[in-house]
Amino acid sequence: MDVKTKMIGSENHDEQKLPLILRNMEEVPEAERNLIQKAISQTLKCAANLVNLLPTGTVLAFQLLSPIFTNNGKCDSATKFMTAALVALCGVSCFLLSFTDSFRDKKGNISYGFATFKGLWVIDGSTTLPPKLAAKYRLRFIDFMHAVMSVLVFAAIALFNKDVINCFFPSPSNETHEVLTALPVGISVFCSMLFVAFPSGRHGIGFPLSTN
Repeated sequence: MDVKTKMIGSENHDEQKLPLILRNMEEVPEAERNLIQKAISQTLKCAANLVNLLPTGTVLAFQLLSPIFTNNGKCDSATKFMTAALVALCGVSCFLLSFTDSFRDKKGNISYGFATFKGLWVIDGSTTLPPKLAAKYRLRFIDFMHAVMSVLVFAAIALFNKDVINCFFPSPSNETHEVLTALPVGISVFCSMLFVAFPSGRHGIGFPLSTN
């Protein structure tokens, strides 16, 4: 009886050591999806990949400042100019930050830099990468493609913002309303397909960092 009690107690103790996520994974059965459900799941995964196209800091700054700059969608000439400047600056930020990348040194410290045609230029100048390693970070044509897609996705987010739309189009016509409704969706789908086909390998400022 003592042996059985110890064995049961040790099993319970081992289960308590397991992370909650792993224990839940053991309890939840594998999902069985039909073709439609698989298509929906794949679409959601593609939409989630759009996050990698935008620097989070730029998007967060836009979401915080847009209600202030637009006066909650009630724009005059001054606030309209400020809103246009905000959208333009955020778009330029998305474009430029697409050319940034990061790496970890031997101690695990993260350093950021701008990709150039010769390699990676470290922003803080704390270190210099060897030529062979720097060549892996050099600028490529696909980086310009990702930068353009990043600007397009940000434009779609700006068009989804009701304050921005009310600022520039306070009383749109039916045709304009249809365009403003369909254009952001079309941009999102188009950029999502391109990003899935040509994923980005960079982990720059405001983008998800690599675990390696």
